[in-house]
Amino acid sequence: MKRRLFFNCLNNYNEKSLFLHPKFKDTHNNTVKIIDLLNQKQPTFSFEFYPPKTYHATVELGMNIGQLMKLSPSFVSVTYGAGGSTQNSSFDLSDFLQNNIGWTTMAHYTCVGANREKITQDLELLYQKNIRNLMLLRGDPPKGSTHFPTNTDGFNHGSDLVAFVNAQKRFSIGAGAYPEGHVEASSLEEDIRHLNTKVKAGADFLVTQMFFDNQYYFDFAEKTKTLGIQCPIVAGIIPIINFKQIQRFAELSGAKIPETIIEQLAPYQHDEKKMYQIGVDIAIAQCKDLLAKGAPGIHFYTLNKSTATVDIFESLN
Repeated sequence: MKRRLFFNCLNNYNEKSLFLHPKFKDTHNNTVKIIDLLNQKQPTFSFEFYPPKTYHATVELGMNIGQLMKLSPSFVSVTYGAGGSTQNSSFDLSDFLQNNIGWTTMAHYTCVGANREKITQDLELLYQKNIRNLMLLRGDPPKGSTHFPTNTDGFNHGSDLVAFVNAQKRFSIGAGAYPEGHVEASSLEEDIRHLNTKVKAGADFLVTQMFFDNQYYFDFAEKTKTLGIQCPIVAGIIPIINFKQIQRFAELSGAKIPETIIEQLAPYQHDEKKMYQIGVDIAIAQCKDLLAKGAPGIHFYTLNKSTATVDIFESLN
């Protein structure tokens, strides 16, 4: 049902989508690895999605994917909920984007609550779906809990999962990075040491949590190099088009919104059009600065929307 909804929306909202239907497009050879794209030294542009939970959200996502097709992203990623919730839906969406749309797709995978047998089965399932790129994370506690249960098979940290997957030599492995430090770390330096453990375990590249002050990214990149971390660090960007929503996300992730941005946006919290334009302009300036100073790629946290991403992307190009 959801696949049919996607195709209907894609064909209605993108005149080229007919040629991306599996009947017309050979997707079986689309097993590109993201690290190979990054090693080409050309900036990558990528999008993150999450599985829709309702009929309305499914239709909306199908429409937005149709709009984003014309941008030809370098790759896309698909996340899922805390504690592994919506994981099956996430796998289905990854399968759809990889094999029906033809995009190089990175599936998120977490080890919270998973044993060795389940992880092995899930990796095989993803591999059979032509997925060759994984974002490996510890994950969040199960919904409603603040406690991480001890994993009896030893998968208590993201680095444990990275090492296990890396041993298979089948996937390109991404890991998360936090330019302002992970909320659980006592300091940025401690967080970077943990990050170095993940890289040594086999992470090929890093994608950052959202940030709004580029200096945090540049300082972070320098500090990681000091510890010998040489892998590409893709910048994660989210445009502020809903001030209260992004403010809430920032509080949860520990990202700071500069006062200069708050001063620009706060007066227009009830003016959606003005808020949108200012938020997009800020994101465009942020991306241009990152790319001009050597960021290897921009990863857009789309929140399953397309309009702002399209406007930012087209401005950058």
